[in-house]
Formats: sequence, C-alpha cells, structure tokens
Amino acid sequence: MSRKYKFGEKEGAYFVSFATVNWIDVFTRDCYFEIVSKSLDYCRKSKGMELYGYCIMPSHVHFIFCSSLGDPSGLLRDFKGYSSRKLLKAIEENKKESRKEWMLLMFESAGRNMSNVKNRQFWQQNNNPIEIWSLAVFEQKLNYIHQNPVKTGFVTNAIDWKYSSARNYANDDHTVLEIDIK
Repeated sequence: MSRKYKFGEKEGAYFVSFATVNWIDVFTRDCYFEIVSKSLDYCRKSKGMELYGYCIMPSHVHFIFCSSLGDPSGLLRDFKGYSSRKLLKAIEENKKESRKEWMLLMFESAGRNMSNVKNRQFWQQNNNPIEIWSLAVFEQKLNYIHQNPVKTGFVTNAIDWKYSSARNYANDDHTVLEIDIK
C-alpha cells in the first residue's frame, strides 16, 4: 500500500486540504460556512483536535491540526463524514438555495462513481496530509492558508477573510473559531 496521502506520525501536526467534489462553490452562503465552523469546533472540544490554523474557501478547506488521541486519520474521516451529512441536509432543506437541484445532482453523480458511497458524495476523498516537521514548515503552510483568499482576489488583507485563522493570529475580536496556539 502506498504511503502517499497517509498520516505517518500519529502524534504529529499536519496540513491538510480537501475540496468539494468537482470543486463546487458550496461555501458562498453563511449557513454552509457555519456548518463547517461548528463541525471543526466540535472536533476541537470533543474529539481531541488541536487546530492551529484554518481557512474555509468557497470550494475547499485548509487547516493545520493534530490529534491529541493519536488518530489524525480517524479524526479527519469523522469530520468529513459528519460535515458532509450536515451540509447535504442543509442544501436539501434550503428553500432559498437557487443551485439546489444542480448541486444535489452533482453530489449524486459523484457518489455513483464511488463504491463506498451510498448516495451522495460531498467531499473529494483525498486529503494530501503534509506533516509539519519544523517551525519553518508550519509558518510556510500557515502563510499559505492565510494568503489563499488574498491570492484568489476575494480580499486585499488576510484578516478581512471572515473564515480564516488570520484573525486569530492578529488578535482580532471577531474570530469565527478558537484555535490552539502553542
């Protein structure tokens, strides 16, 4: 079995990125951002996640984390499974979602192509975990996370992106999530 896309050091910190299937821009409404934020917060408070940085973009998520329980793979699996169920339900029940039928069709289509998916697939299955083995790597990945909305052209300053830990590191009082700063 390949070690590519695997978590090596179970106690280590990792940078992960993952996207919605077909890079669908789901996170364009606050209600969907909120589901991902609450899911991450739950993992922090109840599942042993230490969250050091994050950014939720319209079609993908980046974060740096570690599992205090020594199971980063299981933690990420649980986060993705829970958040996908909540997000799919929210999309299905959102009467104001103009893209509802199209998005659900795309998720169903992606699910049909995967043998381990019962109905709809929300997240792409790869995570590409990169171990944070030094302070320099941590700083590089954190800068990448925080600059993502700037490079995309959504904001001109990283702290202006509401769903990013750039605000936490700038000691802004309007953060979406608590993070663990060591």
